[in-house]
Amino acid sequence: MCAICGIVNFDAADPVDQPTIGRMTAIMAHRGPDDEGFFLDGRVGLGHRRLSIIDLRGGKQPIFNEDESAVIVFNGEIYNYRELTAQLTAAGHVFSTQSDTETILHAYEQYGDRCVERLRGMFAFAVWDRSKQRLLLARDRLGVKPLYYYAGPRFFAFASEIKSLLEIPEAPREVDPEALDLYLSLRYVPGPRTIFKNIYRLQPGCILVLDRKGMRTEQYWDIEYSEPEPHPEKHFLDGFRELLDQSVRLRLLSEVPLGVFLSGGLDSSAILAMMTGAAEGSRVKAFSVGYRGLGRKDAQSNEFGFARLAAEAFVAEHHEYHLSAAEFGDFAPELVWRLDEPMADPSAIPLYFLSRLAREHITVVLSGEGADEILGGYNIYRRMLSLNRLYGTAPSAMSRFAPWAARYTPKGVLRRYVGMSGQPLERRYRGVCRGFTSEWKRRLIGADRGERSEQLLDSIFESRFNAVRYASPLNRMLYVDAKIWLPDDLLIKADKMTMANGVELRVPFLDHKLVEFAAAVPDHLKIGPDGGKSLLRKAMQAVLPDVILHRSKKGFPTPVSSWLRSPLRSFARELLLSSGSACSRYMERRVVEEMMHEHERGKCSRHEEIWTLLVFELWHRTFIDRRIEPAVARKEPPLAVAV
Repeated sequence: MCAICGIVNFDAADPVDQPTIGRMTAIMAHRGPDDEGFFLDGRVGLGHRRLSIIDLRGGKQPIFNEDESAVIVFNGEIYNYRELTAQLTAAGHVFSTQSDTETILHAYEQYGDRCVERLRGMFAFAVWDRSKQRLLLARDRLGVKPLYYYAGPRFFAFASEIKSLLEIPEAPREVDPEALDLYLSLRYVPGPRTIFKNIYRLQPGCILVLDRKGMRTEQYWDIEYSEPEPHPEKHFLDGFRELLDQSVRLRLLSEVPLGVFLSGGLDSSAILAMMTGAAEGSRVKAFSVGYRGLGRKDAQSNEFGFARLAAEAFVAEHHEYHLSAAEFGDFAPELVWRLDEPMADPSAIPLYFLSRLAREHITVVLSGEGADEILGGYNIYRRMLSLNRLYGTAPSAMSRFAPWAARYTPKGVLRRYVGMSGQPLERRYRGVCRGFTSEWKRRLIGADRGERSEQLLDSIFESRFNAVRYASPLNRMLYVDAKIWLPDDLLIKADKMTMANGVELRVPFLDHKLVEFAAAVPDHLKIGPDGGKSLLRKAMQAVLPDVILHRSKKGFPTPVSSWLRSPLRSFARELLLSSGSACSRYMERRVVEEMMHEHERGKCSRHEEIWTLLVFELWHRTFIDRRIEPAVARKEPPLAVAV
C-alpha cells in the first residue's frame, strides 16, 4: 500500500519542477512512511511513497522494465502476482525483484492496456512508456484504491490524494458549485466529479491514456447481471463459501503482521471466522471501536458486546478503543484534511481512531466492506422492493394518488415513503445515503439552484439504472450502489482513514470474482425471510454464534444526534452561524439556524443535515480559505527529492 503522483508537461521543452514533485510526494507520507522514490525525465515526473508489505527489501519504486523503456509507480496489492510472474517468466520476461509492482509492468509489456484484466486485487497505478511517450493510468474494478487527476492547459497531473495535486501552484482551489449541490443531496460527491472544480476521480474499472492523440478514458470491467441458472441452493452456497474462503486466504499474503476490524456484525465476524480457519492455530488480532460516557438512549451505539462475543468464539486477540465526544469534536478539523473532500459520514472519525489503535499492533487489516452492496444487506432494499410491488399493481393510479396522500401524512420518513410510492424505481431510489431532502435543499440554496441540482442528481442515477435496465429491481439497486455510493463514499472513507495511520485495508467481499458470482445469485438468496445477505447467513450457519448470525443490520452507529444537542452544540453553532462562515456565503443562514433550532429543541433529528454542513464548513476553511492548518500538515515538512 502506497501513494503515487506524477506530472506530464505538454511541452517537451518544459521540464517538471523537482521541488514540486517532492512536495506532492511528501504530503502523502502518511500513506507510505517506509520509503520514497522519484523518476524525473524532462517533461515527466513521478513520485512514490511506500508502505512495505511484500518484498520488503527489493520492492522500492519506481520500478523499470529490463531496458528501462517503461517505468511504473503503483498503489495496492495484486494477489495473483506469483501466478502471473510465472507466466511472464515463461514468456521470456526477466524479473529483478519479487514484488507485485514489477509483475504489472511486465504484464503491460506483454498484454498492453488489457493487462488490467489479468490482475486480481486492488490497485491504482501509472505506467510511463518512454518509447511511446505515453502514460497509462488504471484503477481497480470496484474502486478500492483512489486515483485523482487534473488536466490543465499546460500539464496533466495525477495523485492518490487531492492534497497532493494542490501542491502544484497552478492547480485550482475552487469550489465546483454543481458538486456542492450534489454533496448536499447525498452527503458525498458522486464521481467522476470532486468538490474541486476541474479535479476528477478516475472511475472504478477504468483506464486513462495520455499520449500524442490527447487524453481518453475507457471502461475495462463492469458488473453484469443475467438470469440465474436453475441450480439448487447448495450450488450457490458451496460456490459462495469457497470463493469467500479463497478471497480471505489471498488477502493474508503479507510479510508484516495483520488483523481484522471487528464490529460483531455478520460481515466482520464472517471474515474473522475465515481468517481463524486459515491461521493454523495462531490467534487473529481483532480491533473494535465504541464510545465512552454514553447515556442509556445512546447505549446501542456501542457494539462492544457483540464484538467481544465474536472474539471469544474464535479466540481472537481482541483490542478496543473507547472514543469520547471531546476526541470526536477535536478531530473534526483534521478529518476534512485527511479526506480531501467534504464527506459527511461521521463514522469516519471512529474509523480513524480504530485504525490508529490497529497500527500499534499490525500493518495490514481486513474488513467486511462490500458485503451489503453485493448481497442486499441494507434495510432500504426491502422497503424499496415493497414500494415497487405496490407501484407495479397500478402505476398510473399510484402516480396520481401518492402526491395527494403525502400532503396529508405527518412530516418525516413516513411522508417521504408515501410520496415515493407513486414513482418508478429509477426515480425513487437515490442510494443508501441521503442528505437534504429536495424541499429543504430548495429552501437552503434557492428554488432555481435546487431544481437544477435535482435534475443533475436524477440524470446521474438514471444513467446507472439504465445500464442494467433488464436486471431485477434488487440487482438494479445493488448496481447503483456499487457504482456510486460504494466507491465515492464508503471506500474512500475506508482508504483515507486507514492510510492516515499507515494501515493497509483489504476487503475480501470485493474480490471481483466473488462480486461476479454474487451477481448471478438468485434474489431470494440475497434477501430472504430472515432479511438481507441471506446467502452469507446460510453459509455461516454452522460457524457463527446464533446471536450474531441473526443480528439486524446496524451499520456503523455514532451518537452524533445527542452530541449535537449537548457537548458539540456550541462547536456547531460557532462554526455554522458566525458572520464569516462559508455556509453563509453559499446558503440561507436563516434556514441553517431554523434547522439547528429544530434539532436542539428535540422537535426532530437534523443531525445528518447539521453534520453535512459542519464538514463542508471545516473543509472550506481548510482548503479554500486556508484559515485552518491541521496539526498533521505542520508535522510533515517537504522531503528532499532524490533524483
